[in-house]
Amino acid sequence: MSRAPACPSLRSGAASIMNSLLVAVVALGCLLAGALLGMALRAKLPEHHLGEDTTDVIKLATGLMATLAALVLGLLIFSANADSRTVESEYNEALASAALLDHYLAAYGQDTQEARELLRHFLVGRFQARWPGDDFGPQEPAEAFNRSELVEMEQRILRLAPRDDAQKWFQSQALQLANGLAQTRWLLTFQLAGISLPMPTLIVLIAWNTVIFTSFGLFVKMNPTVVAALSISALSVAVAFFLILDLNSPFTGLIRISSAPAHATLEVLDK
Repeated sequence: MSRAPACPSLRSGAASIMNSLLVAVVALGCLLAGALLGMALRAKLPEHHLGEDTTDVIKLATGLMATLAALVLGLLIFSANADSRTVESEYNEALASAALLDHYLAAYGQDTQEARELLRHFLVGRFQARWPGDDFGPQEPAEAFNRSELVEMEQRILRLAPRDDAQKWFQSQALQLANGLAQTRWLLTFQLAGISLPMPTLIVLIAWNTVIFTSFGLFVKMNPTVVAALSISALSVAVAFFLILDLNSPFTGLIRISSAPAHATLEVLDK
């Protein structure tokens, strides 16, 4: 059976992880190059440029830059993690709404069977696109992604002819949930499109930290201990860049949103 809808998502996830790793590797290389440049400058600078007063000023300036860089990186990691948690929370709320919608449609009666099938096909198709490596049952056809299942489901709910007050209530509640589900879908789409770190910001941050590591190299002569310390520090900063970018991709990054709630939702719908 064709898996065409899942393949683009799978490629997107791999590309997202590779982009994050690439930026981290570039950052690591720049920082180590900056440290080596500082050591090379130390060997070439006249002694009076490395006097006590000069080094004190450089250390103070470097300390200020390092503090600001740490604050910026920390805030970016916090912001990226908060955005990812917000998306996860809204996604789980949407799943809860979908499960409740199916419950209300089932309580209405047999007339809602087609609407319930549309809801299930919609969810399965989105789950397969989000987590192409998971098993959510038979693969949804590619053409299912070219129609608005939620609008079609709302139209079917609207065409219902309630026979008593109970069915009228279930119909009205189902319409509200379906409308909320559609709104959440587009809200998540817009939020995911807006979660990104501009390339100029990345370049400035990498350049900023490279200057800091260059100043580190000015104060020491190369030896295994210094190389190990600077390498570990550079690796830590590179990991921070990776975390920022990876958290900005909550469905495709290495640290991604779990598919367990999606499987739980399908189990509820199958009851």
